[in-house]
This record gives sequence, structure tokens and C-alpha cells, in this order.
Amino acid sequence: MLQVTPHLNFRGHARSALEFYQSVFGGEVSALTYQEAHNVQSEGGMATAEEADQIMWGQVLNDTGFRIMAYDVPSAMTYDPGEKPVYISVQAGSTDELAGYWTKLKDGASVMVDLGPAPWGAPMYGMLKDQFGVIWVMDVQTSW
Repeated sequence: MLQVTPHLNFRGHARSALEFYQSVFGGEVSALTYQEAHNVQSEGGMATAEEADQIMWGQVLNDTGFRIMAYDVPSAMTYDPGEKPVYISVQAGSTDELAGYWTKLKDGASVMVDLGPAPWGAPMYGMLKDQFGVIWVMDVQTSW
């Protein structure tokens, strides 16, 4: 079995993002800080003392198999989130399921395409940029 998991990079916001995504999709947050991993500069690591409590590795995983990972890029490394470096696509099994996720993700987001029927036949489609700058493309699974 092959799994592909979106891994999001942040500068100091990974914990907040993971907690927000957990509130949307459910499941559990697992996280490891730079301090817990002994990866702070005083120990020869990447993160500064000010970044010790930031996330070096984190994920949300729920019972349905939804998984998203995130970490805080330490200041010793360059970080440029770019204009549209990645979209995360969520395909739900029903319009009700999708609408539930959409409503929660929309909190603090900028809606790019309002949720509704798509001209290409998807019963429901929408696109938004969440409060962390991540673009989500959401639709109901269809067979083409």
C-alpha cells in the first residue's frame, strides 16, 4: 500500500494549524517540538532557543484515514510559502459530509470559489484559502 500525505510548512504556526485541522476533520494531533527532539542550537540542532517549542514534526490522523502533516521551518532555513505552491484536495462521499468540512474550514478563510454545483458535473465544489494561507479544493467524489 502506498500513502501520500500532504506535509505543510509554516514559520511558527504549525501547532495552531494542526489544532485547527483537527477541529475540522477530527482525529488526533501528534506533535514533537524541537526541544523534545533535542534539536535546539544549544544542543547542535537547527532551531534557536526561541523556536524550541515549535513543531519539528506533527500530524493529524483520523479514523477514516485522513492525514495531514505540518512543521515549523526553523529560522536557520529559508522559507518562502510562495503564491500558490500547493492545493490540498478533499473529496467527500456526500454533499452533507463536504458541507460540514467546508463550514469549519471557512472560519477565517478567503473563499475563492463558493461551494456549489460545478459546471463540469460535480454535485458540489468549492475552493478557499484558509487562515494559514493553505488552499483547499473541495468536491464530492464522482466517477467520470
